[in-house]
Amino acid sequence: MKEVVAIIRPEKLHIVKDALEEAGCLGITVSEVKGRGRQLGVTERYRGTKYKVDLLPKTKLEIVINDEHLETVIKVIVDNAQTGDIGDGKIFIFNIEDVVRIRTNERGKTAV
Repeated sequence: MKEVVAIIRPEKLHIVKDALEEAGCLGITVSEVKGRGRQLGVTERYRGTKYKVDLLPKTKLEIVINDEHLETVIKVIVDNAQTGDIGDGKIFIFNIEDVVRIRTNERGKTAV
């Protein structure tokens, strides 16, 4: 099993979420976060004064899937979150040792 953690632009959430659902990926956890990457934020102007915003709003998706669905989930996220501009985000992939569904006590693949 894998955990896919994707950091995306907030305005892309509904598009990505709907595309994941259409691809059969139903379980997802979403968090509003702030962060920065290589661009180290952006410089803005307000009433003629420059100021730097170094932590930008982002949306974090956490998805646990069976191994055979990994490439599909990655493709769906990239295809629907990508704008081609700096700040589109990143996808991180982690191995999951085990999963337990609390309601039924199921374990492993059937619990995902």
